[in-house]
Amino acid sequence: MPLVRICYQTIEFGNTDIHLRTLRDNQQYADPDGEAERLGISSATWPLFGVIWPSSKVLAHLMFDYEVKGKRILEVGCGIALASLVLNHHREDITATDYHPEVEAFLVQNTQLNDDKDIPFVRTSWEELESELGLFDMIIGSDLLYQRDHAKLLADFIDQHAKAHCEVIIVDPGRGHQSHFSKRMVNLGYTHTQTKPENTDYLTAPFKGKILRYQR
Repeated sequence: MPLVRICYQTIEFGNTDIHLRTLRDNQQYADPDGEAERLGISSATWPLFGVIWPSSKVLAHLMFDYEVKGKRILEVGCGIALASLVLNHHREDITATDYHPEVEAFLVQNTQLNDDKDIPFVRTSWEELESELGLFDMIIGSDLLYQRDHAKLLADFIDQHAKAHCEVIIVDPGRGHQSHFSKRMVNLGYTHTQTKPENTDYLTAPFKGKILRYQR
């Protein structure tokens, strides 16, 4: 992608290094064929997938030593997919999804940077009623609720791909839509708890959001 500036960085998880190729900042934009525009992705929202947000760091640090052995895991709205890269580095069964047309290329390159196996990826929207994804034991995501209507769309998408017994973890920075999402999840039969993340010294500023947990 020669039309945008990129950067390389390494994020430490204990003694583990995860290497990343990302956009240099959230001012980058390139859609020469108009693919993103046709998908409804504006120039303002186009670069959001390609940078590392605080919520994604919180989710990745949580997943670093989370007990997930034997579980099939899905990351929704993965963006740069830091949590997926961490889980994949530990040889866990992780699948990633996003709507943005450039996500898969970055995911492939970042997986190669870390000398790990390929991460299965499906480009899909939350509005699609049928996909190749199947069902999962755990579904994770970070900073997904940008708009009020995202609450129902995301909850229904998660429910579509959740096994009868499923754990859902969403890290939300507090954009104001999590209560609508939680209400929809409860209506779909999930229990709900929320906590503040602990030990966030890896962030440059205090994290005002919460870790939302749902189980069925």
